[in-house]
Formats: sequence, C-alpha cells, structure tokens
Amino acid sequence: SGVDQSPRLFQFHRDGFLVLEQFFSAEECDSMRSQIQRIVAGMEVPPHCRTAFSTREEEQLQAQGSSDYFLTSGDKIRFFFEKGVLDEKGNFLMPKEKSISKIGHALHAYDPVFKQITHSPKVQDLGRKLGLERPVVVQSMYIFKSLLAVTPHQDATFLHTEPLGRILGFWIALEDATQENGCLWFIPGSHTSGITRRMVRAASGASTCVEFVGSEPAYDDKQFIPLPISKGGLILIHGEVVHKSELNSSESSRHAFTFHVMEAKGTTWSKENWLQPTPELPFPSLYT
Repeated sequence: SGVDQSPRLFQFHRDGFLVLEQFFSAEECDSMRSQIQRIVAGMEVPPHCRTAFSTREEEQLQAQGSSDYFLTSGDKIRFFFEKGVLDEKGNFLMPKEKSISKIGHALHAYDPVFKQITHSPKVQDLGRKLGLERPVVVQSMYIFKSLLAVTPHQDATFLHTEPLGRILGFWIALEDATQENGCLWFIPGSHTSGITRRMVRAASGASTCVEFVGSEPAYDDKQFIPLPISKGGLILIHGEVVHKSELNSSESSRHAFTFHVMEAKGTTWSKENWLQPTPELPFPSLYT
C-alpha cells in the first residue's frame, strides 16, 4: 500500500522508534495533567503501604500485599510510589505528586480523559497507517518521572507475544522531555534481534510474584541516542527496541502518558505475562 512507502514508516521499521512532534495539542496535554491532579487528590494510600511491620511474617504479608496490588492492577487505576516517600503509617514525607512514580494500568479504560486520548481519531488513524488490523490496548500508565533512571529494557520482556513484533508503545510527552529531566534514549535498530529476557508470573507460593528468565546483556552506552521531545510529542516504540531513561537531574518534572497496543490478529498473548485480560476488562479494541 502507499502507506508503507512513507519515509516515516521506513524510519520506524529501520530504527524501531519514531518521533512525531506536536502530535497532541498543549490543551490535550494540560487536560491529562489536570485530570491526574484530580485523581491524586482523591487517592487513598493502599493498605500494604500503611503497615508498620515488626515480625518477619508481617513483612512477608506486606510484600505479598504489594505484589498482589501490582499483579491485579491490569484492570484498575492504581498508585505506585517511589521508595522512601511514605512513613510506616502511610503518611507522605513529601508532596503527593512527587511521591508517586506512576499510575496504572487501566487509565485508558476507566478514565474519560485518558480513554479519549487513547482512542483519539489521530491515534486510530496512525494505527491504520501502520497497517494494524486488530489492535487492542493492553495497558496504560501515567509516569511522573521524578528522580530515578530506568535501566535499558525492551517492552516485550514484560509484554510477551507469539510471534514477537506485535507490541507497540505510544509515549506522549506531557511536558518537554530534555536530556536534563530524563528524556528517553534508544539504540537504533536494536528491535531486530529478538529478546533476551522475560518477566513471567512466578509459581504460586514463590516468594516473589514475578521472576526473570534469561538475562539482560550489557549494552554499550555509546550506542544509545537521546530523543528529547517537546510537550505534545509522541514517540512510537517497537516492542523489541532497547531504550532507557537517565535520572532526572533537573528541578522540573517530566510527566508522560504511555499506552501499549497489541496487533491481535494471528497473535497469542503469553499466559505467563504478569498482565492478563480479565472478564471485567478484556483488552479493548483501539478502533472504535
């Protein structure tokens, strides 16, 4: 088709990522930010963050509570905190918005603002240009990116499909992302050699809820290129491209909204993935 010949699609297939500046308007970005402020204002601190544990047993219970909270977050809107931001009673030691690392994983399904963005005509049109026939939305996250670096990884490590190559990330900058405040870095072309590591659900009764199979190779820092992007820009991320972000060394935040789409046609979603569709929330079609 004519679409496949477009230089941009060629770039995406060659590099494993594509930067589309000013994909969303400033107003759309601001609507997401103010919606998140409302959600955070109404947030209840989850029970597993409140326990002042004294015994080993209570500590294990807390860890179990924490892993259950994560494992069952696929069809809910839940809060994940930076380390050391809550005291043992679950009170914040710093402003709420600086304490949360991310909110996930079903904003696209249950929040009207994020649902509208995820299924916006622009996104659906892009899906069609990319040749997606039966795309479904598997997860979404609002990322606050206060401090920490994100180590090099491939999204398909966490969202495994048979065959590979069926996962696509949409990463939206809600504020300018710069080298100072922790923009994404990629190894161009690194999406063509499969994956080396998988995160799978651990056997029940194991001490952790998930485990890694395989190992992450040592990547050469010199291979990564930074992708600074302005507010409203979209980065398309191939499921197997290697990317990371450095720590945010600036005073400014770097909020982003991201969601992952799977081409469901002829694709099997791994039963070992931490994230599973549920009767309450089967993966919804991207196309409306």
